[in-house]
Amino acid sequence: MSTVLRVCATALFAVPLAFMCAHAQEHASGGKEFLKSAQRLALIRRAEVWQPIDVVAADMKRGPKKGGFAPDETVTCEYVKEAFTGATPKFACEIGKDDKVKVRFGVDNGEVYAGVATTRLLWALGFGSDPLYPVHIVCRGCPKELHGDVTTAGEMRFDVAAIERKMPGVEIESAEGPGWDWPELAFLDPALGATQRMHRDALTLLAVLLQHSDNKTNQQRLLCLGEHTGKHELAKCAEPFMMIHDVGQTFGRANLFNRSSVGSVNLQMWTHTAIWKDPKRCIGNLATAQTGSLSDPTINEAGRKFLADLLTKLSDTQLHDLFTVARFADKPVNGGTGRTTVEAWVDAFKHKRDEIASVTCPS
Repeated sequence: MSTVLRVCATALFAVPLAFMCAHAQEHASGGKEFLKSAQRLALIRRAEVWQPIDVVAADMKRGPKKGGFAPDETVTCEYVKEAFTGATPKFACEIGKDDKVKVRFGVDNGEVYAGVATTRLLWALGFGSDPLYPVHIVCRGCPKELHGDVTTAGEMRFDVAAIERKMPGVEIESAEGPGWDWPELAFLDPALGATQRMHRDALTLLAVLLQHSDNKTNQQRLLCLGEHTGKHELAKCAEPFMMIHDVGQTFGRANLFNRSSVGSVNLQMWTHTAIWKDPKRCIGNLATAQTGSLSDPTINEAGRKFLADLLTKLSDTQLHDLFTVARFADKPVNGGTGRTTVEAWVDAFKHKRDEIASVTCPS
């Protein structure tokens, strides 16, 4: 996207200065083939953010089956030295030939719990994400600096861990980077505008429900789904799709500095953060993060109703399974002296669902 368009988006949506500054630097190509800004924008204008799914049949315990792992499965892998961005504990590990995965770990790491729950909810409702599977990891060759729960000769065990799988598709990048910013959801193909806006507003409102705090550019991805003949033809992608890549700062309260203690699996914060900042005008209640591009979004009626209808299809059993498989009741709180209950999380979720269903937004 051109600099002019990005500045216009910033002005229109009043997003933080950090959003504008985030695009001031272009990353080096590293030999990759990138789309031109205009080509990328053309894909975003017609990209989907939602796929039809049988919400009622979604198995929250197992999640997406392709490449998945059973809940609490013990997985053995070989450590791979690789640098990752972000401050939370993670490492690369090879399960088998040509099967390298990202492992998040740590009993106090909120992203392990939040990532499982959020990616599973997004999947069950038809939105895109890179799914996380809750597992136990036995890592061969892991360095001692990772501080596993149990260390034996040549092996290190991590009892609280999650394996990340990539959503099927080919990642689309331009010279400006691999991600997208939330104001870019407003760029619509006129021929698809009504349906697109409904789905995109529903995704935006879901981000509010989740209190998706760390929503900076590289936390989202633009993919090409379906058939394609090579990266050089991605500009002609028949099925562009916009998805959320990293959702570890959720189920708490969005905050300026993305503090995990506030924004990641904090029942008290999540419970006491209303969905609406202004229910009459349907302005969502999402605090500005220093690095983010989404805050206090305005939702239209079609998007609100679309999400409300999806959420209503979720049964109490599915919600109970969601927070159970994500191990929310196992995450230490109050300095490690307490725990929450699955039932409390289910009740909080249902209350937020009612908040969404109980208003009527301006069209």
